[in-house]
Amino acid sequence: MATYTWDHIHLRTPDQEATAQWFERVFGAQVTRSTVLGKPRIDMKLGGANIFLAEVKPSDGVNAAPTTPYQGLDHFGLAVSGIDAIAAGLKQKGVEFTKEPHSPRPGIKICFLRGPQGISIELLDRDPKYT
Repeated sequence: MATYTWDHIHLRTPDQEATAQWFERVFGAQVTRSTVLGKPRIDMKLGGANIFLAEVKPSDGVNAAPTTPYQGLDHFGLAVSGIDAIAAGLKQKGVEFTKEPHSPRPGIKICFLRGPQGISIELLDRDPKYT
């Protein structure tokens, strides 16, 4: 059987710089700015994952972001420890929460926030004794 490993998430955005700054400010993402074939490119590292930002212009014919929930890729999740303190810090940064921290079942506490272009991001705080 083939072996699969995680490589990247690709986000389309009308404003690469504003999106990169948001992830840098909110989550401390490592942002790398470069030029490829004469066009600006912004890549990020967040929690060990590669996130590539692709600029979308109105003339590109790309559909607007859907409103969650919807079918297909719904959100991505980031593991954290100490979710209540982290959520409080994110609120101080002006981050919009779509679901406040709560425990849907024993051993896990989660919350959801809205990123640039309506991206849904989940924070998960797992109790190791339940994994």
